Amino acid sequence: MRRPGLCGRLGTTPPVPGRPTFSLAALTLLFAFLTWQVAVDSPLRRADERLGRAIADGPLPDGFAELLADLGNFTVAVPVLIVTLAYVAWRARRAGTPRWWLPPLAALVTMAAVPALVVPLKEAVGRTGQPGMAGDGYYPSGHTATAAVAYGAAVLLLLPWLRGSYVRRELTLGCLVLVGAVGFGLVRRGYHWPLDVVASLVLSAMLLIGLRAFLHSRR
Repeated sequence: MRRPGLCGRLGTTPPVPGRPTFSLAALTLLFAFLTWQVAVDSPLRRADERLGRAIADGPLPDGFAELLADLGNFTVAVPVLIVTLAYVAWRARRAGTPRWWLPPLAALVTMAAVPALVVPLKEAVGRTGQPGMAGDGYYPSGHTATAAVAYGAAVLLLLPWLRGSYVRRELTLGCLVLVGAVGFGLVRRGYHWPLDVVASLVLSAMLLIGLRAFLHSRR
């Protein structure tokens, strides 16, 4: 049975009980495994570093790779989220939605969780970067997590206000491609190893699943 959506349209199918919990548990185990493998001198870490050096030496022009990596900057990704928050809040308030401010606030809290989680993890793991990068603290990738959560949260907030499954699907796919491009650009420019990016994507997925579950409960 489908719940009524905004303006009388059909809404989304109610989430299956237990599915977000299972997904979060699986992602938590995966993130713990990756962190353990990166923290020790494991075969997976050595393979990751070989792959990272191969990607960094790839044919993609440096300027284009730098542009992709820059899309994960705080000053680029977060303003996109802020503009989306303002638009969704305006639409919800105009539509007379009860507690219209809760979804934007939840997205802000999710975004704030990124540095709260990533910074301590960087210090705890202390992974060194690719050749030419000074210091440590490269795991997990903060730029990847910033891009994934900012753009992902913006899409989650926009989806209920979009007409047609095609538009929603294309926006979601575009977000996935954009975040993937940011991660690839970071590795290509030598700013991160591939597992730094993968772990950040896993961590971001956990945060976005929590946000999505909250937004679904609101509808």
